[in-house]
Amino acid sequence: MKMNIEIDCTPEEARQLLGLPDVSKANEIYVDNVTKAIKGVTNLDQLNELSKQIAPMGQMGLKLFQGLAEAAMSGGKKDSGSDKD
Repeated sequence: MKMNIEIDCTPEEARQLLGLPDVSKANEIYVDNVTKAIKGVTNLDQLNELSKQIAPMGQMGLKLFQGLAEAAMSGGKKDSGSDKD
């Protein structure tokens, strides 16, 4: 026997349904602190060092963060080292 159950709910309702804690306030504080710290960054080396200090994501997360930061600093332009058409 196979059954499919579809639940249509908001993320807040899903959190409550699964019994997960509400971490929205902690997330707001974290994002606020990261935003304040990033405002003082003037180059990629500073941003890389800052990300190592504050990011609880591990090495893979840091590489993702660095890629996003580089894209933001370059105005969203991708600089591919080779021309592949």
